[in-house]
Amino acid sequence: MITGINHVQITVPRQAVEEAREFYCGVLGLPEIEKPDSLKPRGGFWVQVGGTQVHISIEDGVNRLATKAHIAYEVDDIVYWQQHLRAHGVETQESVPIPGCCRFEFRDPFGNRVEIIQPMCDDSES
Repeated sequence: MITGINHVQITVPRQAVEEAREFYCGVLGLPEIEKPDSLKPRGGFWVQVGGTQVHISIEDGVNRLATKAHIAYEVDDIVYWQQHLRAHGVETQESVPIPGCCRFEFRDPFGNRVEIIQPMCDDSES
């Protein structure tokens, strides 16, 4: 029986790990958590999002712009997040509407697709 999601993984180029740390821990405000010693030689870092970990790992030679794969972060104030990201130079795009949610998306500085979603919001907020 599957009981939950322990972690998800995204990747960044090897030379962009510190920039990724600045974006994910700084701009998005996600707390970094300690990786097990046995995995530290692989590089990258981990962050915590609620009860789920996001593993930011190293992978070179990948066209991240060519995929729809993404992480959707749930928020309680979508207007704040859209303004916050834009203030940090992140270009946001409207997503296809789905009932009962406001959402938008963007690409992180490394090309990974990211969705910001607020369930049960007033559709006029997005």
